Amino acid sequence: MSSGADPVITAQGVDLTFPTADGPVHALKGVDLTINRGDFVSFIGPSGCGKTTFLRTIAALETPTGGSLTVNGMPADEARKARAYGYVFQAPGLYPWRTISGNISLPLEIMGFSKADRAERIARVLELVDLAGFGGKFPWQLSGGMQQRASIARALAFDADILLMDEPFGALDEIVRDRLNEALLELWRKTRKTIGFVTHSIPEAVYLSTRIVVMSPRPGRITKVIESTLPAERPLEIRDTPEFIALSHEVREGLREGHSYD
Repeated sequence: MSSGADPVITAQGVDLTFPTADGPVHALKGVDLTINRGDFVSFIGPSGCGKTTFLRTIAALETPTGGSLTVNGMPADEARKARAYGYVFQAPGLYPWRTISGNISLPLEIMGFSKADRAERIARVLELVDLAGFGGKFPWQLSGGMQQRASIARALAFDADILLMDEPFGALDEIVRDRLNEALLELWRKTRKTIGFVTHSIPEAVYLSTRIVVMSPRPGRITKVIESTLPAERPLEIRDTPEFIALSHEVREGLREGHSYD
């Protein structure tokens, strides 16, 4: 299930320190990571370890205070201006006064896509996330899981090769989360986008990923990168297999070791 060596995101010695009234907060320290084209990389670690912060540095929403970070061979800020990625936040962030199609259309309108192009893209991404026929609904008329799928559709609409996802299913119940995990894996297989995914869930990270990046408590460091040995086809039942359980154990041990990382 590995994608091969075609680097898309490269971090070398990335540090990030936030100044505060109580003194500096060291969020990231010495982060080295390469994400290749088509990888599905999950970031897992304790709360406050810098998972989201690192994702935000890739998206140029935060600026490293040390080291270097490139996206598609250019600085992260240039990649943002080149629309290299779509970003899915923890909450759907849909405007209640706009329909689902209207929400998906908004970034396309800002980017200057024609009305016909917007309509074609909206129809295509709604189909991708299994929301065809719901474009005329308002967010409050959809379930939480459907709203999150609409948020993913919005991030996919301008066809960026990279999808950055910050705990998109964390607030959903387990049944809905399982369904969306299956849907996301199928979407990844169809599009082969490069995905960076933040999660607190070991089963979610193991089920979805080609690689799992384990991070230490703050200051966030990468303590382990685990290559998945699972096949590309992954029914939910794979979570009961010895191979899945062994990978989950390896992640859990990595998290435990990270707490004593020096």
